[in-house]
Amino acid sequence: MGDSANVLGFPQASKTGKLPKRPKNSEVRSREYLTEIEVEALAKAAKSIGRHGHRDSTLILLAYRHALCVSELVALRWDQVDLKQGLLHVRRQKNGTPSTHPLRGPVIRALRKLQREPPQSPYVFVTERRGPLTGSTVRKMVGRAGKLAGIGFPIHPHMLRHACGFKLANDGQDTRAVQHYLGHKNIMHTVRYTELNPDRFKAFWDD
Repeated sequence: MGDSANVLGFPQASKTGKLPKRPKNSEVRSREYLTEIEVEALAKAAKSIGRHGHRDSTLILLAYRHALCVSELVALRWDQVDLKQGLLHVRRQKNGTPSTHPLRGPVIRALRKLQREPPQSPYVFVTERRGPLTGSTVRKMVGRAGKLAGIGFPIHPHMLRHACGFKLANDGQDTRAVQHYLGHKNIMHTVRYTELNPDRFKAFWDD
């Protein structure tokens, strides 16, 4: 067996005693967000894997539509979800700004179905033992679904949050409103999505 991994798959020190360096994100993928079509393919792939397909596809849908990071997804509780009024009370992690998002039809239908499925728990996304999913489980699920969906580079759950920001900016939504939707304290974190908007360049060539 080579020096880079042991039988458990963990990085192993080389003969020099140093662990191999983790490659930069730019070395393994060309961008840090997904397109709307890629998100749809990802959710479809997740739904086809195992007996928790609906749970996993709903998690992907919520992460994308509401720009939720992994820690927010695994901590999400049913008391934050108001299906009657169509509202999601978002509690942001890492000192982000909390907000209330409107829930749209596809998300409401997916959550209603998930709510009827066992096991019952205060948490939205749970294991068979009624405990919340771990971040590691979510990352593995998304990575596996990305391979099945044929996305040509390795993906991680935070790309769904970036996908939301890119989609809203690409739709021409107000930058300040997008900032509040994503929970950014600093608007400069939101501006990066508007900088990726290709519509800024539409008038550059008229042929």
